[in-house]
Amino acid sequence: MQVQKLNHVAYRCRDAAETTQFYRDVLGLKLAHVITQDRVPSTQELAPHCHLFFEMADGSWVAFFDLANEPVVDQQTNSDWAQHLALEVTSIEALGTAQENLTAHGVDVLGPVDHGFIRSIYFYDPSGHRLELTARTTEPGDLERFAAEAPDLIANWTAQKAAS
Repeated sequence: MQVQKLNHVAYRCRDAAETTQFYRDVLGLKLAHVITQDRVPSTQELAPHCHLFFEMADGSWVAFFDLANEPVVDQQTNSDWAQHLALEVTSIEALGTAQENLTAHGVDVLGPVDHGFIRSIYFYDPSGHRLELTARTTEPGDLERFAAEAPDLIANWTAQKAAS
C-alpha cells in the first residue's frame, strides 16, 4: 500500500453557511463540493447532514459535517464517522489491495463505499481513530460541476435545517 497524499480530513461544524463563509471568504479555500444526505453512507445510520469540501492548492480537501439533529459541536460526544482522517491511494485496484492487506492483519474494514466521486474503505487505528482510504473516481468536468452546485446546495441545506 502506498498512501499518496491527504485526500481530506473531516470535522464537525455548527453551521454550513458560517463554515463556508470562514473557509471560503476568510481563508480563501475553494468550496469544491457539497453533499447533503439523510443517512451516513458507510453505516446507513439516520443522521441528516451536509458534508462540505474545501479544496487546498495541492488538490487535497478539508471537509466538515453539519449535522441537522446535533447543533452543538462537542468533541467528547462527536459521532465517530463525522471526524476522520482520509488518505488517498492511486487507484481502485490499490484500494482493493489495501483492503486485503488490512484484513490480512486482522483489521476490520467497512466498505468499499461508493460516494459517487470517491470510493472508500473505513477502519480504526489502534488508538480508535477512524481512518478512510479513498480512491478518486471523478470524470472530467465533475469537480467543476461540484463547485458550481455547491453554493445552492448550502443555501438549500440551511433553509431545510432551519425549517426542521
